[in-house]
Amino acid sequence: MASALHAPQLIFDSQMLYLVWIPADPDTVAKLVPEGLTPRADGAVYLNQYVVQDGAQTSNGAEPVDAFGAYSLTYLGADLAGLDTEAGVPARWWTHYYNSSEAMNRYAAERGVPTGVGRTTLEVSDGRVEATTYLDERPVIRTVASIDDGPTVRSTGQLRYITRGEGDGFTSGRYPFVADFASGFVVDSLEFLDPEHELYAFRPADPLQVTFGFYSPSITFCYPGGEGPLGSFHGS
Repeated sequence: MASALHAPQLIFDSQMLYLVWIPADPDTVAKLVPEGLTPRADGAVYLNQYVVQDGAQTSNGAEPVDAFGAYSLTYLGADLAGLDTEAGVPARWWTHYYNSSEAMNRYAAERGVPTGVGRTTLEVSDGRVEATTYLDERPVIRTVASIDDGPTVRSTGQLRYITRGEGDGFTSGRYPFVADFASGFVVDSLEFLDPEHELYAFRPADPLQVTFGFYSPSITFCYPGGEGPLGSFHGS
């Protein structure tokens, strides 16, 4: 059944933990990037673990059909070369996407996202942030970070994700955001807990090399944003 919702959809005031790092096995991750796109030379990969506590935080919250509802999401993939935004933010290719909302999975899948079922928890206490991703109720990814009680820092901009378009083409999506970043953010650990799962290919190099990351207690963004064929005005 097709989604009744139109793009874009606004997500308001979610909690998010976002990381970019160098994996232990960049060659395996690179094989997940399709022909026509190029992984970054350093092999960087990314992870987003976030939680929306209430369906009223979504622009479709009052819709009688296909509302996302409260949900949690983990997605990850590879940074791409040669497709940075004007602000220098790398374009990214989704390889995995695990959402607790069936309606949102359907909405995203129609736009070329490789959706699957999963749930994510995000707990914050005494300067510690812990995010855990569960697949079939088994923990497969756990991130632990530290923050302090300093003032949050406002950040704005656009992320860019590439999906498979119609036929053999690609679609470029812009995802504008307004976020408050927690102060004193430091990643303490990033664990891929199941050596038998394909996600284990994303395990970090030792020592852990995080190239970008944040925890936001409040981030608002559009999902998806301006889309178009790769190379068009919207997809530039």
